[in-house]
Amino acid sequence: MADKSTLSIEKAERVDHQLVRGIGVPALTANIVSSTIGAGIFVIPATVARGLGPAAPLAFVCCAIAMVLFVTCFAIAGSRVSLTGGLYAYVEVAFGRYVGFLAGMLYFLTALGAVAGVVNVLANSVALVVPFLASPVMRIIVMLAVYGSLVLINIRGVRQGAGAVTVITVTKLLPLLLFVCVGMFFIHAPNLAWSGWPSSKSLGDAVILLIFAFVGIEVALIPSGEVKNPARTVPRSAYLALVVTTIIYLMIQLVAQGTLGTDLAKYPDAPLAESAAKFLGNLGRTILLAGASISAFGFVTSDILSSPRMIFAFGRDGALPRFFAHVHPRYRSPDVAIITYATLAFALSISGTFEKLAVLSNVAVLLMYLLCCAACWFLMQRDVRSDGEPFNFPGMKIVPALAILAIVWILSHATVREFLVTGIVLALASIMYAVRQRLALAIKRRRKS
Repeated sequence: MADKSTLSIEKAERVDHQLVRGIGVPALTANIVSSTIGAGIFVIPATVARGLGPAAPLAFVCCAIAMVLFVTCFAIAGSRVSLTGGLYAYVEVAFGRYVGFLAGMLYFLTALGAVAGVVNVLANSVALVVPFLASPVMRIIVMLAVYGSLVLINIRGVRQGAGAVTVITVTKLLPLLLFVCVGMFFIHAPNLAWSGWPSSKSLGDAVILLIFAFVGIEVALIPSGEVKNPARTVPRSAYLALVVTTIIYLMIQLVAQGTLGTDLAKYPDAPLAESAAKFLGNLGRTILLAGASISAFGFVTSDILSSPRMIFAFGRDGALPRFFAHVHPRYRSPDVAIITYATLAFALSISGTFEKLAVLSNVAVLLMYLLCCAACWFLMQRDVRSDGEPFNFPGMKIVPALAILAIVWILSHATVREFLVTGIVLALASIMYAVRQRLALAIKRRRKS
């Protein structure tokens, strides 16, 4: 292991030591599942079916294969770098603070835009059920209540936050499990018959859309500094969550496709609710609509548990003022980071500017994954270790290369505009980093003089 990496890890571990390692396999698995299965799966089956028809499940299989490669890289890296920050920490240890900061910014911007968008959708859903809450003022109050309650829960400690995620995950999965378990008996086999193999372009376009129904592990791995025995917990939780997610997604698509057939693409706003109405009537439709709201809240719950740790990690490593790495003296939680993140997300939710950030997600998340997969290879080459025996298996060094190839193929279906916007954001982040470094250097010189 390089001396620089050793010093970086040791310095960060001294700060992380203040936190409580209270997240085990069940809680981390639930957090990954909650971060992955969001409100999108309630609407995305119609979009995928519009592009691929009955062959839509093939896109789910392709995404699952790609995610196996990505998850393996994250599991390897996570077993070697058990620091708060997740993918950001892996990249930083492998390539240094600057590249790590860029990876963190890619994550932070997409996460912030996503949670702001989901909270906005949640407020709309609540307003449909309770019209009194549809006014602009009441919408703001609903958003404030969501953020405020989750901030209080998470400041009181990681165990409380993880516990809330576990409860919400189980709750939001119940409507989907009901949909699958009942709907599988109403599948009409001819609706699933392929008319032919899809073209490479149509499959690629579907995959780049669908891959983001699978991502989410990067959110759940951020509080790695609070995971029990990460060398074993991270790989087990990551694979278990991927298996659970893939099975649920495939069954959802098969039931929706099998019950609605070609009509599935005609319901882009609520395909699962329309499918449920076929075999459960209006009650089923209502349950699935409510499930979408619960799922949105579950995503926000998981995000508020995980994403603020990125701000904590920035403060810990000097990319932001040290104040942001403050730990609550009683609850030992990153309180300043949690409040800061929730405040920014709340501001975006009520302003609507989250829509501009949303266009970054396609390219930004995959670029972040690309950096992490490359970091995984470097961490193995340097034999970086920080907590216990790392995750090992024969031939594992080829996995990062395969993962990078998969990312390049998926990115080839992205638009030029998405690359351009992401490039502008990275350029602004680089300027921010340079200014911060110069200020820090100037302060050091003043202190010496």
